[in-house]
Amino acid sequence: MSVAMLTTMNDDDQLTSRPLAPLEMDREGALWFFTDLRYAKVEHLCQLNLSFSNMHNSTYVSVCGRGEICTDQARINALWTAFARPWVRDGRTSNDLALLKIRPAIASYWDAPYSKMVCMLPESPSAVSAMPFAAGQRNILSDRAPWMQATTTQ
Repeated sequence: MSVAMLTTMNDDDQLTSRPLAPLEMDREGALWFFTDLRYAKVEHLCQLNLSFSNMHNSTYVSVCGRGEICTDQARINALWTAFARPWVRDGRTSNDLALLKIRPAIASYWDAPYSKMVCMLPESPSAVSAMPFAAGQRNILSDRAPWMQATTTQ
């Protein structure tokens, strides 16, 4: 899923969302995004939600967690792509460019009937399994074990 909606609280305790393009999910299950240090969201990262959707496959994911800012230039260079250039005025060396690292605490996903979801979260991010689910079924991944045990709820 190529776009996530990041939702945080603003200074007035109102929910606010904005789109971000995920760059990577690391070995620990953290999700990485480019961000601009001038935006208010960098002050509101202690509790956040990411939502992803793939309408073509009827797959929906919600990730709750915490964010942190990383300004390591070597890491920025490693994750830089030409697709980021239009969004970053001064390129990868911009003083306002940083990485947003989101550490998930719990993830939920929904899938349409008769389709399969590829889940890269249980046990290790590299362990990929296909799991079929019934319509309306919701599946939750929590941080009881680093990436993670799946439970199913209706």
